[in-house]
Amino acid sequence: MELLDNPIQEYAWGSHEVLADFLGRPGPTEAPEAELWIGAHPAAPSRLRSGRPLGDLIAADPGATLGDAAVSAFGPRLPFLLKVLAVAEPLSLQVHPDRAQAERGFAAETAPEGDPSRNYKDSWPKPEILCALTEFHALCGLRDPRESAELLAPIAALRPVVDLLAAGDLRAAVETLLTWPSPKDVVTEAAAVAPEPYASLAARHPGDMGVLVAMLMSEVRLRPGQALYVPPRRPHAYLSGTGVELMAGSDNVLRAGLTPKRVDVPELLAVASFEPGPPDVLDPEHRDGEDVFVTPAPEFRLSRLDAARRPVLPAAGPQLLLCADGGVRLRRDGEELELRRGDAVFAGHRGGPVEVTGTGTVFRASLPSAG
Repeated sequence: MELLDNPIQEYAWGSHEVLADFLGRPGPTEAPEAELWIGAHPAAPSRLRSGRPLGDLIAADPGATLGDAAVSAFGPRLPFLLKVLAVAEPLSLQVHPDRAQAERGFAAETAPEGDPSRNYKDSWPKPEILCALTEFHALCGLRDPRESAELLAPIAALRPVVDLLAAGDLRAAVETLLTWPSPKDVVTEAAAVAPEPYASLAARHPGDMGVLVAMLMSEVRLRPGQALYVPPRRPHAYLSGTGVELMAGSDNVLRAGLTPKRVDVPELLAVASFEPGPPDVLDPEHRDGEDVFVTPAPEFRLSRLDAARRPVLPAAGPQLLLCADGGVRLRRDGEELELRRGDAVFAGHRGGPVEVTGTGTVFRASLPSAG
C-alpha cells in the first residue's frame, strides 16, 4: 500500500474553503480550489510520499500494480481517476466522448499538446459517476422536448426553437441555439422570464447560449449518499455541492457553453447524444460490507465502506482508497496505515486482502471485477 500526496486543481468555479477543510488545512485559501485529483493521470499525478509519481510506480511493474487482466483490457496505465469536487459556481455545460469518438478525435488532432484549440487530450472515453457528500445540484441529459417547448414558449424570439422541440427534433433545436445570430438579446430576454436555476445562469453568463441549452436539460438534486452516473455523450453541468467523482482516466471535454473557454459547435454536435431520458440517479447496493454504485462502465467501480463493519477487500486489480470522514486503519500483509479525512492510498494488485477497521467512511475506486 502506498500513501499518496494528491494535487489540487485551481479553477474559477471552486471553493476557498471546502477542500481546505476536507484536507485539514487552514482556510479560506487565496485561490479557489476546485478538484482534488487522486490517480496517475499525467496532467496532475498523485505522488508517493517519496515524491515519485504514481504513474512511474505502475509503469515499472504493470503486472504487479494493475494485474494482467487490467493490462490486457486497458494497457499499462491506471484506468480510472478519483476526484473530490468542490463546486461553488456552475461548471461549463459539457459532454465527453465514447471510446470510438475519442480514438478517432485524438488521431485527427493537429493542434500541439497544450493548445487551447485542442478538443482531444487523449484517446480515452470519459464516463463518470459522482457521489454527493453534500446536497448536490446538477443538470444532466435532455428532457422530454415537449416540456422544454413549454419552458421556452414565453421567450418570443425562440419561436423557431419551440417549433423544433414540439416536433421532437432536439438535435436541430440545440444546433439552432448554439448558432443563434444575436445571443446577447435572447439570453437577456430569457433571464427576465426563466425560472431558477436558469435565471441565475443567465445573470452569470450574459450572451452565452449555453443558458438556453441548459433549459432543455433535466435538473438533478442529489441527497448526500446518492450518486449520478453520466455516460459518454450525455450533456451535463454541475451547479453546486461537494462530491466524490470517479471517471475513466481521461481529460477529454467538449463544451456547449456556460464558460469563457472554447466551444466547438460542430464537434459537440457530432459527439453529443440527443436522446431524451431521465438522469441515472443511483442509490447504492449493499454487497459484502460495501455500498456499491453499479454502472455499465468497464473502466471503474465506485463503492463506499463503513469501517465499523470491518470490511475485507480482495486483491483484484488496482484500488484507490479515500478516507472521506473520521479515521480508519488499513492492514495488508502485516503492514498498517492510519488514515484521516482527506488521506488516500493506492493498493496494487499483487498482495493479500486489505482489512479496514475504525470509525470512518472510505470510498473505494476499483475495477468491476474487484467485487
